[in-house]
Amino acid sequence: MREFLGATLLSLVLAFAITAVLGPAFIKWLHRLKYGQEIREEGPAWHQKKSGTPTMGGIMFIVGIGLSIIINLLIPRIMGTVRPEMVKAAALFAVSLGFGAIGFIDDYIKVVKKRNLGLTALQKFVLQLLFAAAYVVIMWLFGMLKTDIIIPFIKYPVTIPVWLYIPFVMFVVVGTVNAVNLTDGLDGLASSVTVVVALFFALYAYFRSAAAPETGVAMYAMALAGGLLGFLIYNKYPAKVFMGDTGSLFLGGAVSLMAVDMNMHLYLIIIGFIYFAETLSVIIQTSYFKYTRKKYGEGKRVFKMTPIHHHFEMSGWKETKIVTVFTLVTLILCVIAYFG
Repeated sequence: MREFLGATLLSLVLAFAITAVLGPAFIKWLHRLKYGQEIREEGPAWHQKKSGTPTMGGIMFIVGIGLSIIINLLIPRIMGTVRPEMVKAAALFAVSLGFGAIGFIDDYIKVVKKRNLGLTALQKFVLQLLFAAAYVVIMWLFGMLKTDIIIPFIKYPVTIPVWLYIPFVMFVVVGTVNAVNLTDGLDGLASSVTVVVALFFALYAYFRSAAAPETGVAMYAMALAGGLLGFLIYNKYPAKVFMGDTGSLFLGGAVSLMAVDMNMHLYLIIIGFIYFAETLSVIIQTSYFKYTRKKYGEGKRVFKMTPIHHHFEMSGWKETKIVTVFTLVTLILCVIAYFG
């Protein structure tokens, strides 16, 4: 227990320190390259003042998390041992990195090629689907695919056939990745919410797992939390840097993969409520607008603006209040899910 806690704490501290120290130089470098975010006109008018803020800052915490994992892998190896849990953490990081790479391509097109919308929705969806499919198939081929799904609060696992489980997991992963991406719309919002989610997975993986402690997931989750806390120094309001799709797609991949690894797919609805509320608000808004335009000749809206964090902005809430409330909601739901 003591050895695990020490290594886990080291993962968090290293990821935090590396990201925090890397921040000023990296932000300066982004400024020099003129990698500033262009603010879309359909967003809130007051967001235009954020135009030019460096984006692609997700690279900061990705590097911090990656180096933290590498160092934690090397330390026991130098001592002549191999920590299986760190191999698991490295594998989770590697697959999450694939989703981050999709985000990087999207950011690069927006910032360098000056195409404000980046990759098309179809291009992003296909790439995400391919990565999700590759992850599931590899797990299946190596005999590591567990087709159980734990029912929240009941804690009773339901086993489903592989032919049904594989498309279900692909749906969960791609859905979560895009939900986290939509949440990244205010200074520090996606970062703050995901810190809480990551700490939930870290604690649950070790102390509440029905099987043996999932120490690999716990250590990856702690590194993720540490990297995000270091990033929040520069991403909190008023943000000096944005994570971009590079960061948000990486986070979505990390969150969904940890849930899948622990058979906690359905828990994402609870602990990731904010992510899915953001997504659901967009679906409701778009569907209702199209329906009313077809029926009445004029589109109507349910919300003032979506994703829903913009609705609260338009209702007079300050960014800091929205981030605080959304983070507290996530914390409360994570506590309920943990003890439920």
